[in-house]
Amino acid sequence: MDRRLKVRFAPSPTGFLHIGSARTALFNWIFAKKYNAEFILRIEDTDRGRSKEEYLNEILDSLQWLGINWDKIYHQSQRLEIYKDYANKLVESKKAFVEDGAIIFRYELDSISFDDLIRGYIEFKELPKDTEVIIKSDGTPTYNFACCVDDVLLGITHVIRGEDHIPNTPKQLLMYRALNFTPPYFAHLPMILSSEGGKLSKRFGATSIREYRDAGYLPEAIVNYLLLLGWAPGKNREIVSMEEAVRLFELKNVNKTGAAFSLDKLDWVNSEYIKKLASEEFFKYAKEFLERQNFLPLGVEEEYVKKVILLFQNRISKLSDLKEWTYSCFFDNYTYSQDTQEILVKELSKEISFLITKLDKISSFDKITVEKEFRATAQELGLKAGDLVHPVRVALTGRRIGPGLFEVMEVLGKERVIKRLLRLLNFWQQTKAI
Repeated sequence: MDRRLKVRFAPSPTGFLHIGSARTALFNWIFAKKYNAEFILRIEDTDRGRSKEEYLNEILDSLQWLGINWDKIYHQSQRLEIYKDYANKLVESKKAFVEDGAIIFRYELDSISFDDLIRGYIEFKELPKDTEVIIKSDGTPTYNFACCVDDVLLGITHVIRGEDHIPNTPKQLLMYRALNFTPPYFAHLPMILSSEGGKLSKRFGATSIREYRDAGYLPEAIVNYLLLLGWAPGKNREIVSMEEAVRLFELKNVNKTGAAFSLDKLDWVNSEYIKKLASEEFFKYAKEFLERQNFLPLGVEEEYVKKVILLFQNRISKLSDLKEWTYSCFFDNYTYSQDTQEILVKELSKEISFLITKLDKISSFDKITVEKEFRATAQELGLKAGDLVHPVRVALTGRRIGPGLFEVMEVLGKERVIKRLLRLLNFWQQTKAI
Protein backbone atom coordinates (compact mmCIF):
# COMPACT_ATOMS: atom_id res chain seq x y z
CA MET A 1 0.00 0.00 0.00
CA ASP A 2 1.12 3.57 -0.63
CA ARG A 3 0.43 4.96 2.82
CA ARG A 4 2.09 3.84 6.03
CA LEU A 5 0.33 0.98 7.74
CA LYS A 6 -1.42 1.83 11.00
CA VAL A 7 -2.87 -0.33 13.75
CA ARG A 8 -4.53 0.56 17.01
CA PHE A 9 -5.32 -0.75 20.44
CA ALA A 10 -8.51 0.70 21.88
CA PRO A 11 -8.85 0.08 25.62
CA SER A 12 -11.77 1.32 27.67
CA PRO A 13 -10.68 2.83 31.02
CA THR A 14 -13.52 1.16 32.90
CA GLY A 15 -11.27 -1.48 34.43
CA PHE A 16 -7.69 -2.70 34.63
CA LEU A 17 -5.70 -4.23 31.75
CA HIS A 18 -6.36 -7.98 31.68
CA ILE A 19 -4.70 -10.87 29.87
CA GLY A 20 -7.00 -10.84 26.84
CA SER A 21 -6.64 -7.11 26.19
CA ALA A 22 -2.89 -7.25 26.77
CA ARG A 23 -2.61 -10.04 24.17
CA THR A 24 -4.55 -7.89 21.66
CA ALA A 25 -2.26 -4.93 22.33
CA LEU A 26 0.80 -7.14 21.93
CA PHE A 27 -0.25 -8.62 18.58
CA ASN A 28 -0.96 -5.13 17.24
CA TRP A 29 2.39 -3.90 18.53
CA ILE A 30 4.30 -6.80 16.97
CA PHE A 31 2.53 -6.26 13.64
CA ALA A 32 3.53 -2.59 13.79
CA LYS A 33 7.15 -3.44 14.55
CA LYS A 34 7.34 -6.00 11.78
CA TYR A 35 5.95 -3.71 9.06
CA ASN A 36 7.22 -0.37 10.38
CA ALA A 37 3.60 0.57 10.97
CA GLU A 38 2.29 3.23 13.32
CA PHE A 39 0.82 1.91 16.58
CA ILE A 40 -1.93 4.11 18.00
CA LEU A 41 -3.69 4.01 21.35
CA ARG A 42 -7.33 5.08 21.18
CA ILE A 43 -8.89 5.50 24.60
CA GLU A 44 -12.60 4.69 24.43
CA ASP A 45 -13.64 6.88 27.34
CA THR A 46 -17.08 8.13 26.32
CA ASP A 47 -18.77 6.24 29.16
CA ARG A 48 -18.53 9.09 31.62
CA GLY A 49 -19.94 7.13 34.52
CA ARG A 50 -17.55 4.18 34.35
CA SER A 51 -14.37 5.66 32.85
CA LYS A 52 -11.85 6.48 35.56
CA GLU A 53 -8.41 8.08 35.41
CA GLU A 54 -7.01 5.46 37.77
CA TYR A 55 -7.92 2.75 35.24
CA LEU A 56 -6.37 4.68 32.38
CA ASN A 57 -3.16 5.23 34.33
CA GLU A 58 -3.02 1.54 35.21
CA ILE A 59 -3.57 0.51 31.57
CA LEU A 60 -0.82 2.81 30.31
CA ASP A 61 1.55 1.76 33.09
CA SER A 62 0.93 -1.94 32.42
CA LEU A 63 1.53 -1.55 28.69
CA GLN A 64 4.80 0.26 29.34
CA TRP A 65 5.85 -2.39 31.88
CA LEU A 66 5.29 -5.03 29.20
CA GLY A 67 7.46 -3.05 26.80
CA ILE A 68 4.52 -2.10 24.56
CA ASN A 69 4.96 1.55 23.59
CA TRP A 70 2.84 3.62 21.23
CA ASP A 71 3.33 6.40 18.70
CA LYS A 72 0.22 8.49 19.38
CA ILE A 73 -2.69 8.49 21.80
CA TYR A 74 -6.24 9.74 21.21
CA HIS A 75 -9.20 10.12 23.58
CA GLN A 76 -12.70 9.62 22.21
CA SER A 77 -14.06 11.97 24.87
CA GLN A 78 -12.21 14.77 23.08
CA ARG A 79 -13.72 13.93 19.69
CA LEU A 80 -17.46 14.13 20.40
CA GLU A 81 -18.13 16.92 17.90
CA ILE A 82 -16.53 14.85 15.15
CA TYR A 83 -18.93 11.95 15.78
CA LYS A 84 -21.95 14.30 15.85
CA ASP A 85 -20.89 15.86 12.56
CA TYR A 86 -20.69 12.52 10.77
CA ALA A 87 -23.93 11.30 12.33
CA ASN A 88 -25.70 14.42 11.09
CA LYS A 89 -24.37 13.72 7.58
CA LEU A 90 -26.08 10.35 7.77
CA VAL A 91 -29.30 12.05 8.82
CA GLU A 92 -29.03 14.44 5.87
CA SER A 93 -28.58 11.50 3.49
CA LYS A 94 -31.62 9.72 5.00
CA LYS A 95 -29.46 6.85 6.26
CA ALA A 96 -30.18 7.77 9.85
CA PHE A 97 -32.94 9.57 11.70
CA VAL A 98 -33.48 11.49 14.93
CA GLU A 99 -35.79 10.16 17.65
CA ASP A 100 -36.11 11.61 21.21
CA GLY A 101 -32.80 13.39 20.77
CA ALA A 102 -30.88 10.27 19.71
CA ILE A 103 -29.56 9.58 16.20
CA ILE A 104 -30.43 6.13 14.89
CA PHE A 105 -28.77 4.38 11.95
CA ARG A 106 -30.74 2.27 9.45
CA TYR A 107 -29.07 -0.97 8.38
CA GLU A 108 -29.64 -1.91 4.74
CA LEU A 109 -28.58 -5.51 4.32
CA ASP A 110 -29.09 -8.31 1.83
CA SER A 111 -25.82 -9.97 2.74
CA ILE A 112 -22.38 -8.70 3.58
CA SER A 113 -19.02 -10.41 3.67
CA PHE A 114 -15.36 -9.72 4.31
CA ASP A 115 -12.04 -11.54 4.12
CA ASP A 116 -10.58 -11.96 7.57
CA LEU A 117 -6.77 -12.04 7.51
CA ILE A 118 -6.81 -14.90 10.02
CA ARG A 119 -10.08 -16.72 9.35
CA GLY A 120 -10.62 -16.20 5.65
CA TYR A 121 -14.02 -15.52 4.04
CA ILE A 122 -16.88 -14.66 6.42
CA GLU A 123 -20.42 -13.87 5.26
CA PHE A 124 -23.46 -12.54 7.11
CA LYS A 125 -26.95 -12.82 5.62
CA GLU A 126 -28.83 -11.18 8.46
CA LEU A 127 -28.37 -8.90 11.42
CA PRO A 128 -30.10 -9.14 14.81
CA LYS A 129 -31.81 -5.77 14.27
CA ASP A 130 -32.64 -3.23 11.56
CA THR A 131 -31.59 -0.05 13.37
CA GLU A 132 -29.04 1.01 15.95
CA VAL A 133 -28.45 4.12 18.02
CA ILE A 134 -25.21 5.80 16.95
CA ILE A 135 -25.46 9.00 19.02
CA LYS A 136 -27.22 8.79 22.38
CA SER A 137 -29.56 11.53 23.56
CA ASP A 138 -26.77 12.83 25.83
CA GLY A 139 -24.55 13.39 22.79
CA THR A 140 -22.14 10.49 23.27
CA PRO A 141 -21.49 8.03 20.43
CA THR A 142 -22.06 4.29 20.65
CA TYR A 143 -19.22 1.84 20.14
CA ASN A 144 -19.72 0.72 16.54
CA PHE A 145 -20.17 4.21 15.13
CA ALA A 146 -17.31 5.89 16.99
CA CYS A 147 -15.09 2.94 16.06
CA CYS A 148 -15.81 3.36 12.34
CA VAL A 149 -15.31 7.12 12.31
CA ASP A 150 -12.06 6.90 14.26
CA ASP A 151 -10.56 4.02 12.32
CA VAL A 152 -11.00 5.88 9.05
CA LEU A 153 -10.11 9.39 10.21
CA LEU A 154 -7.05 8.15 12.09
CA GLY A 155 -5.90 6.18 9.06
CA ILE A 156 -6.09 2.70 10.59
CA THR A 157 -5.28 0.16 7.88
CA HIS A 158 -5.55 -3.06 9.91
CA VAL A 159 -7.94 -3.77 12.77
CA ILE A 160 -6.54 -6.62 14.86
CA ARG A 161 -8.92 -7.56 17.68
CA GLY A 162 -10.58 -10.47 19.47
CA GLU A 163 -13.02 -12.77 17.75
CA ASP A 164 -15.79 -11.56 20.06
CA HIS A 165 -15.89 -8.53 17.75
CA ILE A 166 -16.78 -10.57 14.64
CA PRO A 167 -20.53 -9.88 15.10
CA ASN A 168 -19.74 -6.15 15.12
CA THR A 169 -17.91 -6.28 11.80
CA PRO A 170 -20.91 -6.46 9.41
CA LYS A 171 -22.57 -3.57 11.28
CA GLN A 172 -19.41 -1.51 10.95
CA LEU A 173 -19.00 -2.39 7.28
CA LEU A 174 -22.51 -1.07 6.61
CA MET A 175 -21.63 2.13 8.45
CA TYR A 176 -18.43 2.49 6.42
CA ARG A 177 -20.51 2.04 3.28
CA ALA A 178 -23.10 4.62 4.36
CA LEU A 179 -20.32 7.15 5.10
CA ASN A 180 -18.54 6.38 1.80
CA PHE A 181 -15.51 5.22 3.77
CA THR A 182 -13.05 2.55 2.67
CA PRO A 183 -12.93 0.00 5.51
CA PRO A 184 -9.66 -1.31 6.98
CA TYR A 185 -8.57 -4.93 6.84
CA PHE A 186 -9.80 -7.11 9.69
CA ALA A 187 -8.04 -9.84 11.64
CA HIS A 188 -9.84 -11.50 14.54
CA LEU A 189 -7.73 -13.21 17.18
CA PRO A 190 -8.89 -16.45 18.86
CA MET A 191 -10.51 -16.17 22.26
CA ILE A 192 -8.46 -17.00 25.34
CA LEU A 193 -10.18 -19.80 27.21
CA SER A 194 -9.75 -21.27 30.65
CA SER A 195 -7.76 -24.48 31.02
CA GLU A 196 -11.12 -26.27 31.19
CA GLY A 197 -12.23 -24.78 27.87
CA GLY A 198 -14.67 -22.21 29.23
CA LYS A 199 -14.59 -18.47 29.63
CA LEU A 200 -11.70 -16.97 31.57
CA SER A 201 -12.57 -16.15 35.15
CA LYS A 202 -10.70 -14.93 38.22
CA ARG A 203 -10.04 -18.56 39.02
CA PHE A 204 -8.73 -19.31 35.54
CA GLY A 205 -6.43 -16.46 34.58
CA ALA A 206 -8.73 -13.44 34.13
CA THR A 207 -6.40 -11.37 36.26
CA SER A 208 -5.08 -7.90 35.62
CA ILE A 209 -1.53 -7.47 34.40
CA ARG A 210 -0.83 -5.51 37.58
CA GLU A 211 -1.76 -8.54 39.68
CA TYR A 212 0.64 -10.74 37.71
CA ARG A 213 3.29 -8.07 38.15
CA ASP A 214 2.63 -7.93 41.88
CA ALA A 215 2.89 -11.72 42.05
CA GLY A 216 6.44 -11.53 40.76
CA TYR A 217 6.17 -12.43 37.09
CA LEU A 218 8.73 -10.87 34.75
CA PRO A 219 7.40 -8.70 31.89
CA GLU A 220 9.43 -10.65 29.31
CA ALA A 221 7.85 -13.89 30.49
CA ILE A 222 4.31 -12.48 30.38
CA VAL A 223 4.91 -11.23 26.84
CA ASN A 224 6.38 -14.57 25.77
CA TYR A 225 3.39 -16.43 27.16
CA LEU A 226 0.89 -14.04 25.57
CA LEU A 227 2.54 -14.76 22.22
CA LEU A 228 1.86 -18.47 22.67
CA LEU A 229 -1.85 -17.80 23.16
CA GLY A 230 -2.79 -18.12 19.51
CA TRP A 231 0.58 -18.15 17.76
CA ALA A 232 3.73 -20.26 17.78
CA PRO A 233 7.29 -19.44 16.66
CA GLY A 234 7.69 -22.90 15.09
CA LYS A 235 10.09 -25.82 15.61
CA ASN A 236 8.30 -26.67 18.88
CA ARG A 237 9.91 -23.68 20.59
CA GLU A 238 8.11 -22.01 23.44
CA ILE A 239 10.70 -19.50 24.59
CA VAL A 240 11.07 -16.67 22.08
CA SER A 241 12.43 -13.14 22.39
CA MET A 242 10.48 -10.11 21.22
CA GLU A 243 13.07 -9.48 18.52
CA GLU A 244 12.67 -12.97 17.13
CA ALA A 245 8.88 -12.81 17.42
CA VAL A 246 8.82 -9.61 15.36
CA ARG A 247 10.89 -11.33 12.67
CA LEU A 248 8.74 -14.48 12.54
CA PHE A 249 5.24 -13.10 13.13
CA GLU A 250 2.59 -13.32 10.40
CA LEU A 251 -1.14 -12.79 10.89
CA LYS A 252 -1.92 -15.71 8.60
CA ASN A 253 -0.16 -18.03 11.06
CA VAL A 254 -2.32 -17.03 14.01
CA ASN A 255 -4.56 -19.89 15.13
CA LYS A 256 -8.29 -19.79 14.45
CA THR A 257 -9.24 -21.92 17.46
CA GLY A 258 -9.39 -20.71 21.04
CA ALA A 259 -6.18 -20.58 23.07
CA ALA A 260 -6.29 -22.26 26.48
CA PHE A 261 -4.75 -20.27 29.33
CA SER A 262 -2.65 -22.35 31.70
CA LEU A 263 -1.24 -20.85 34.86
CA ASP A 264 1.13 -23.82 35.12
CA LYS A 265 2.48 -23.02 31.65
CA LEU A 266 2.88 -19.37 32.54
CA ASP A 267 4.76 -20.37 35.70
CA TRP A 268 7.06 -22.58 33.63
CA VAL A 269 7.77 -19.82 31.11
CA ASN A 270 8.46 -17.39 33.94
CA SER A 271 10.79 -19.86 35.66
CA GLU A 272 12.77 -20.20 32.43
CA TYR A 273 13.24 -16.44 32.26
CA ILE A 274 14.25 -16.30 35.91
CA LYS A 275 16.87 -19.01 35.36
CA LYS A 276 18.32 -17.12 32.40
CA LEU A 277 18.89 -13.94 34.41
CA ALA A 278 22.44 -13.13 35.42
CA SER A 279 22.79 -13.50 39.19
CA GLU A 280 23.22 -9.75 39.72
CA GLU A 281 20.11 -8.99 37.66
CA PHE A 282 18.08 -11.64 39.46
CA PHE A 283 19.18 -10.28 42.82
CA LYS A 284 18.15 -6.77 41.78
CA TYR A 285 14.68 -7.93 40.66
CA ALA A 286 14.20 -10.13 43.72
CA LYS A 287 15.41 -7.62 46.32
CA GLU A 288 13.24 -4.86 44.88
CA PHE A 289 10.25 -7.21 44.91
CA LEU A 290 10.77 -8.30 48.52
CA GLU A 291 11.28 -4.69 49.60
CA ARG A 292 8.00 -3.66 47.95
CA GLN A 293 6.35 -6.44 49.91
CA ASN A 294 7.96 -5.18 53.15
CA PHE A 295 9.23 -8.72 53.62
CA LEU A 296 12.88 -8.26 54.52
CA PRO A 297 13.62 -7.83 58.25
CA LEU A 298 15.15 -4.56 59.40
CA GLY A 299 18.90 -4.51 59.84
CA VAL A 300 19.67 -7.59 57.76
CA GLU A 301 22.94 -7.21 55.85
CA GLU A 302 22.61 -6.91 52.08
CA GLU A 303 25.35 -9.47 51.47
CA TYR A 304 23.39 -12.03 53.47
CA VAL A 305 20.18 -11.13 51.61
CA LYS A 306 22.00 -11.65 48.34
CA LYS A 307 23.35 -15.07 49.33
CA VAL A 308 19.90 -16.21 50.45
CA ILE A 309 18.11 -14.99 47.33
CA LEU A 310 20.63 -16.55 44.95
CA LEU A 311 20.13 -19.92 46.65
CA PHE A 312 16.65 -20.11 45.16
CA GLN A 313 17.02 -18.69 41.65
CA ASN A 314 16.61 -22.11 40.04
CA ARG A 315 13.79 -23.21 42.34
CA ILE A 316 11.11 -20.59 41.93
CA SER A 317 8.55 -19.96 39.19
CA LYS A 318 7.81 -16.37 40.25
CA LEU A 319 9.35 -13.86 42.62
CA SER A 320 6.54 -14.19 45.15
CA ASP A 321 7.67 -17.79 45.73
CA LEU A 322 10.73 -16.34 47.43
CA LYS A 323 8.65 -15.31 50.44
CA GLU A 324 7.86 -18.93 51.25
CA TRP A 325 11.24 -20.36 50.28
CA THR A 326 13.36 -17.80 52.11
CA TYR A 327 11.23 -17.26 55.20
CA SER A 328 13.31 -19.59 57.37
CA CYS A 329 16.50 -17.86 56.24
CA PHE A 330 15.32 -14.50 57.54
CA PHE A 331 13.07 -15.40 60.46
CA ASP A 332 13.40 -17.86 63.33
CA ASN A 333 9.68 -18.44 63.94
CA TYR A 334 9.21 -20.87 61.06
CA THR A 335 7.43 -24.17 61.64
CA TYR A 336 8.23 -27.68 60.46
CA SER A 337 5.96 -28.38 57.49
CA GLN A 338 3.41 -31.17 57.72
CA ASP A 339 5.25 -33.42 55.27
CA THR A 340 8.33 -33.54 57.54
CA GLN A 341 6.67 -35.47 60.34
CA GLU A 342 7.80 -38.86 59.06
CA ILE A 343 11.38 -37.57 59.13
CA LEU A 344 11.11 -36.14 62.63
CA VAL A 345 9.40 -39.20 64.10
CA LYS A 346 12.81 -40.89 64.38
CA GLU A 347 14.66 -39.16 67.18
CA LEU A 348 18.40 -38.65 66.68
CA SER A 349 19.14 -36.37 69.63
CA LYS A 350 22.49 -37.95 70.51
CA GLU A 351 23.62 -37.96 66.90
CA ILE A 352 22.60 -34.35 66.26
CA SER A 353 24.27 -33.27 69.52
CA PHE A 354 27.49 -34.94 68.37
CA LEU A 355 27.18 -33.21 64.98
CA ILE A 356 26.79 -29.85 66.73
CA THR A 357 30.10 -30.33 68.58
CA LYS A 358 31.83 -31.18 65.29
CA LEU A 359 30.37 -28.22 63.40
CA ASP A 360 31.20 -25.84 66.22
CA LYS A 361 34.89 -26.60 65.79
CA ILE A 362 34.94 -25.62 62.09
CA SER A 363 36.76 -22.32 61.64
CA SER A 364 36.00 -21.84 57.92
CA PHE A 365 32.28 -22.58 57.56
CA ASP A 366 32.19 -22.99 53.78
CA LYS A 367 30.20 -25.67 51.99
CA ILE A 368 33.20 -27.82 51.08
CA THR A 369 34.56 -27.92 54.64
CA VAL A 370 31.08 -28.39 56.12
CA GLU A 371 30.27 -31.28 53.79
CA LYS A 372 33.57 -32.99 54.54
CA GLU A 373 33.01 -32.75 58.31
CA PHE A 374 29.35 -33.71 57.98
CA ARG A 375 30.07 -36.91 56.07
CA ALA A 376 32.94 -37.84 58.38
CA THR A 377 30.63 -37.39 61.38
CA ALA A 378 27.95 -39.59 59.83
CA GLN A 379 30.51 -42.30 59.18
CA GLU A 380 31.85 -42.02 62.72
CA LEU A 381 28.30 -42.48 64.03
CA GLY A 382 27.77 -45.51 61.82
CA LEU A 383 25.10 -43.69 59.76
CA LYS A 384 24.57 -43.04 56.11
CA ALA A 385 24.94 -39.36 55.23
CA GLY A 386 21.27 -39.29 54.24
CA ASP A 387 20.25 -40.35 57.75
CA LEU A 388 21.56 -36.98 58.97
CA VAL A 389 20.81 -34.88 55.87
CA HIS A 390 17.03 -35.16 56.15
CA PRO A 391 16.52 -34.15 59.79
CA VAL A 392 19.18 -31.45 59.51
CA ARG A 393 17.45 -29.95 56.47
CA VAL A 394 14.15 -29.90 58.37
CA ALA A 395 15.88 -28.32 61.35
CA LEU A 396 17.44 -25.56 59.25
CA THR A 397 14.55 -24.73 56.88
CA GLY A 398 11.40 -26.42 58.17
CA ARG A 399 11.11 -28.18 54.79
CA ARG A 400 12.06 -31.58 53.42
CA ILE A 401 13.26 -30.25 50.07
CA GLY A 402 15.34 -27.30 48.97
CA PRO A 403 18.74 -26.28 47.58
CA GLY A 404 21.85 -28.29 48.39
CA LEU A 405 22.06 -28.71 52.18
CA PHE A 406 25.69 -27.69 52.44
CA GLU A 407 25.08 -24.56 50.38
CA VAL A 408 22.26 -23.70 52.76
CA MET A 409 24.52 -24.28 55.76
CA GLU A 410 27.21 -22.03 54.33
CA VAL A 411 24.72 -19.22 53.68
CA LEU A 412 23.09 -19.50 57.11
CA GLY A 413 26.44 -19.51 58.83
CA LYS A 414 27.64 -21.50 61.84
CA GLU A 415 25.76 -19.55 64.49
CA ARG A 416 22.35 -19.94 62.81
CA VAL A 417 22.97 -23.58 61.95
CA ILE A 418 23.85 -24.55 65.52
CA LYS A 419 20.97 -22.50 66.93
CA ARG A 420 18.52 -24.32 64.68
CA LEU A 421 19.93 -27.75 65.41
CA LEU A 422 19.49 -26.98 69.11
CA ARG A 423 15.90 -26.01 68.32
CA LEU A 424 15.35 -29.47 66.82
CA LEU A 425 16.75 -31.09 69.95
CA ASN A 426 14.30 -29.04 72.00
CA PHE A 427 11.46 -30.13 69.71
CA TRP A 428 12.28 -33.78 70.30
CA GLN A 429 12.55 -33.20 74.04
CA GLN A 430 9.14 -31.52 74.17
CA THR A 431 7.60 -34.23 72.01
CA LYS A 432 8.98 -36.90 74.36
CA ALA A 433 7.57 -35.07 77.36
CA ILE A 434 4.10 -35.15 75.86
